[in-house]
Amino acid sequence: MTRKNALVVRGGWEGHRPVQATELFLPFLHSSGYTVRIEESTDIYADAAEMAGTDLVLQCISMSEITAEQLSGLSAAVEAGTGFTGWHGGICDSFRASSDYLHLVGGQFATHPGKEPCERQGEAEDNFLPHTVTISELGREHPVTAGIEDFELCTEQYWVLHDDLIDVLATTTHPARPWQPWHRPVTSPAVWTRRWGAGRVVVTTPGHSLDVLENPSVRTIIERGMLWATRTASAS
Repeated sequence: MTRKNALVVRGGWEGHRPVQATELFLPFLHSSGYTVRIEESTDIYADAAEMAGTDLVLQCISMSEITAEQLSGLSAAVEAGTGFTGWHGGICDSFRASSDYLHLVGGQFATHPGKEPCERQGEAEDNFLPHTVTISELGREHPVTAGIEDFELCTEQYWVLHDDLIDVLATTTHPARPWQPWHRPVTSPAVWTRRWGAGRVVVTTPGHSLDVLENPSVRTIIERGMLWATRTASAS
């Protein structure tokens, strides 16, 4: 079996535990036949030779910044067939100042609504709300989410700004609560794919903490997403 090359790029805001979170998925990558390289910064994206030999990028970098040269290298690799995937803020709240990065990914974290103000105690849990992740009609047939039923989480519920070039595999709906300024429920993509040139992008929005990543449905979606995003023979 020809081994695939996976590049894990991690860093940024430590609240998302980039090292511990990505370590959860290294055994899966190894057992699935990947040779894994780990980088602690986006400098690697500017190395055209390394990126050309990379079949999958797993990114976990929340917020932070990216240079024009690094982003150009990442975008060129994806357009040429390198897969790109990640979860939560590590992929859809990365590099907020880069509109070209947002264009590549197709969706951007806007907020995670919180509890009623009188219930908040100044902790991360203030933003943990029970919610449903609903598999879409497309998602019920797609290799990343087929066979997964709608599931419940109590964690950050991402409100995402997005375009219609993404293929939505799962959604989550934010209700209009009395203390919020919006007037009707808002549905956001929770899992999506995006074709970009010869490459495939997969974004999974749940994943704020390790326990969410260990949820069987979330973990299965992320692992399948890595396999599906990986460079295909036609993109080699």
